[in-house]
Amino acid sequence: MKALPPAQFEELVADALDEVPAELMALLDNVVVLVEDRNADEPDLLGLYEGYALTERGWQYGGALPDRIMIYREAICDVCESEDEVVEEVTITVVHEIAHHFGIDDKRLHELGWG
Repeated sequence: MKALPPAQFEELVADALDEVPAELMALLDNVVVLVEDRNADEPDLLGLYEGYALTERGWQYGGALPDRIMIYREAICDVCESEDEVVEEVTITVVHEIAHHFGIDDKRLHELGWG
């Protein structure tokens, strides 16, 4: 489907973040969530987590720049046929990338149904 306008898409991402349980959001330490049109290196990528998962942080972790979760607006809209599908895919992608922050890999996410 045609890409949703940036402001509307950002609202969907905010709504997806609101669905994450508060106790998990409280554990999102030093993380920023951004919306971009596409990943330059992998244009079909729906989302990306860049940073150090909580499971990889040791005593030396401190003063680091925030980890980043990128949600790619145009790529998500490309794989969806309706606005309802976009809403669903945004939620799945946000949860998927947050899970990486907690050290959950793609294999385990697929097992849990969060493809």
